[in-house]
Amino acid sequence: MTKSFPIAVNNVEDEIIINRSRFICYLRPCDDIVAAKAMLKELQHLHPQASHHCHAFLTRAAGDSQGYGFSDDGEPSGTAGKPMLLALQGGGVGQVCAVVVRYFGGTKLGTGGLQRAYGGSVRQALGFLQSKIKIAMVHKTLACQYSQVDDILHLLKQVEGHVIAQDYQQTVIFRLAIPSQNLALMQDQLHTLSSGQLQLTTLEQ
Repeated sequence: MTKSFPIAVNNVEDEIIINRSRFICYLRPCDDIVAAKAMLKELQHLHPQASHHCHAFLTRAAGDSQGYGFSDDGEPSGTAGKPMLLALQGGGVGQVCAVVVRYFGGTKLGTGGLQRAYGGSVRQALGFLQSKIKIAMVHKTLACQYSQVDDILHLLKQVEGHVIAQDYQQTVIFRLAIPSQNLALMQDQLHTLSSGQLQLTTLEQ
């Protein structure tokens, strides 16, 4: 089960100039690869004359070993996308995409210079990034009687959960999203309410 973690909430645009080369860094919230690709495509159209459009993204927590990607976009291998990714991971904020647009200024920076430029561009932009905590939620199913619905909705509000869907038949079937840290409390409250009859079950995917 994924723990709660900080995620990006605002867009950032920041620029640095190194040896006449412009490095324009864009940061945006990004929770999947589709959003990352859409952002990259948009900035390629916005800067058609740029030398490179390098990117890196995190679709999960900053420390997660999965859910990331990067590209050097024609720069020497390992000099752009990877330093950008390392900067994002070091920033500690997940679900964020960085695109650095470079306008070549006529002076080659070398491998180390490029790594410092791309990584530094992202690190500087991260200083303007705002974040919020994404609460880890667990999905559960709960079957109850009609007479218990109001009490269950009241309990759900207390634990800051919400109803994903409901099915009213002979009994009421709720599909619920509950903050992981409040799951045990919700189950305890249900046990007290129903003398142990109401049980949360795992929601089938």
